[in-house]
Amino acid sequence: MEGPDVAANDPTGTEVPQHVAIIMDGNGRWAKARSQPRHAGHRAGVKSVRETVESATRRGVKYLTLFAFSSENWRRPREEVSRLMTLFLEALQREVDELHHNNVKLRFIGAREQLGPKLLRSIDAAEEQTANNSGLTLIVAVAYGGRWDIVNAARNLALKVAGEEISLEDIGDEVFAGELALSGVPDPDLLIRTGGEQRISNFLLWNLAYAELYFCDCLWPDFSEQEFNDAMSYYGRRQRRYGHTGEQVGAV
Repeated sequence: MEGPDVAANDPTGTEVPQHVAIIMDGNGRWAKARSQPRHAGHRAGVKSVRETVESATRRGVKYLTLFAFSSENWRRPREEVSRLMTLFLEALQREVDELHHNNVKLRFIGAREQLGPKLLRSIDAAEEQTANNSGLTLIVAVAYGGRWDIVNAARNLALKVAGEEISLEDIGDEVFAGELALSGVPDPDLLIRTGGEQRISNFLLWNLAYAELYFCDCLWPDFSEQEFNDAMSYYGRRQRRYGHTGEQVGAV
């Protein structure tokens, strides 16, 4: 996959993004193509999560954010949502010790109050167990939506202004970002979306402002280390300008 603003000064694509975000799309279609129920696709996708975490670690990525379950996903059939929550709990309980052993720090973002008590306890325990790890930070977005995130941040700031903790004049980009779910984490440098769709689907709306966007046709259960490396190569060939001209960036 190529785009219009590929940089000529790094033809090897060796630069590694600090933060990669992924929309893991295509589980249901993967299962349907095999005449299997949708939950079979979600279960198959867990393997791709594991392999992607390993790939990101090998490449030196510091933060990996995965869109596991969106605010809108609650609208899916009740049985599918129930199976998804069960699978998420099972995967978390099965994988956390291995993640901890590999120095991965786990963090979860989203509207936790919408999740069941058993899952919440596992999430809290996983975060506590891995809190002091210094390797890859794996951020899992569950019951998350970009609009929810921004509205929640605005409410928090409104409460602080009303309580005279801050003034309206204090609110700028940094202060606002400090109230978002990814507070304290650098914005994603690269967004990967599998499954062929080319939209961000209410994911990290604020934080993706300057991210490079990489879309691939492969369905999430088929996402391999080669696909991940292709995305890394694409990113490495990009020229990130942040409003400057290409000549200004090249002169730095």
